[in-house]
Amino acid sequence: MKLAAIAKALGIHIENGPGDTEITGVAGIETAGPGQLTFVSNPKYAAAARSTNASAIIVREGFPPLPIATLRSKNPYLDFARALEMFYQPPVYAPGVHETAVVHPSARVAAGAHIGAYVVIGEDVGIGKNAVLLAHTVIYRGAKIGDNFFAHSHAIVREFCRIGNNVILQNGVVIGGDGFGFAKDSSGRWHKIVQSGPTVIEDDVEIQANACIDRASVGETRIARGAKIDNLVQVGHGSKVGEDTLLCAQVGLAGSTDVGKSVILAGQVGVAGHCKIGDGAIATAQSGIPNDVPAKAIVSGYPAIDNKLWLRCVAVFNRLPDIARLLRKK
Repeated sequence: MKLAAIAKALGIHIENGPGDTEITGVAGIETAGPGQLTFVSNPKYAAAARSTNASAIIVREGFPPLPIATLRSKNPYLDFARALEMFYQPPVYAPGVHETAVVHPSARVAAGAHIGAYVVIGEDVGIGKNAVLLAHTVIYRGAKIGDNFFAHSHAIVREFCRIGNNVILQNGVVIGGDGFGFAKDSSGRWHKIVQSGPTVIEDDVEIQANACIDRASVGETRIARGAKIDNLVQVGHGSKVGEDTLLCAQVGLAGSTDVGKSVILAGQVGVAGHCKIGDGAIATAQSGIPNDVPAKAIVSGYPAIDNKLWLRCVAVFNRLPDIARLLRKK
C-alpha cells in the first residue's frame, strides 16, 4: 500500500518524504525495518525515532523533524492503531450452525449468526444480528444479547443476563456467575445467598480473557457503554462500572463498588466493597482502595493516598534505616 493512500485514509499529511513509498506492514519503533510504518507518541522514544529503520513514521504535531517520511498526527497512537487495521485482517466466520451445536427450539437467533462447534444456546435466549459464537460458548436460559455479539471459545453468559450491541467477550469470560454471598447461621455454617439479579453489559464493551462479572444478589451488576475490562478482572456482585472506564489486568472490585466514568484502575488495583470511585479518577498499579476516591483524583499505594504524597513517602521509605539510626543516637 502506498504511503499516500495510508495518509489519506487516516486524514493526516505527509512531511519530508515521497507519497509513493510502498508500505508492506507496521511495526514498533525498535523493530521496524524498510517498507514498514511505525509511530512514536512517548517523548522517551525520541532517540529511537531518529535511528529507526522504518520507511515512515507517525508522530505528534510539533515533534522535531526526522530524516524519514513523517506523518504528523494529533493522536499518533490512535492513527497507528487505525493503520494496523489496514494490514491485519482477522478471520471471517461464515453464517451457519455447526452440526455439534445445541440450540434450544425456543431460542431466537437473528440472521447472519455463526454458531461454532459445541456451542450451547439455552431456552428462551435472544441473540441479535451477525453474532459470532465460537466453539464451546454457552449461553444460559433467558439471556438477551444485541447485534454484532462476538464470543470467543469458552465464553459463558449466565441465565437472564442482558448484553447490548457490539460486545466482545474474549476466551473464558464468565458473565453473570454467582456473586460471593453467604450468611452465617446460628451453628456457624455459611448459608448461600441466592444471586437473583442479572449482569447487564451495555453497548461497545470488551471483556478480555478469564474475567468474571458476577451477578447480583438483588438489583443488578452493570457495565456501562464503552468500558474495557482486561484479563483476569473480578467485578463483584452489585457493582457498577461507568462509561469508558478501563479496568486493567487483575483488578478486583468487591461487591457493590461504584466506579464512575472514564476511570482508570491500573493492574492489580483492589477496591473494597461499597466504595465510590469518582469520574476521571486514576489508581496506579497495585493500589488498595478502602475508601471513596474523589473525581479526577490520582491515588497510589495502600491505603491509597494522593499520588504525589505517595511518591514522597516512597522516597522516604528507603531512608528509614538511616533515619532510625539517627533517632536512636539522640
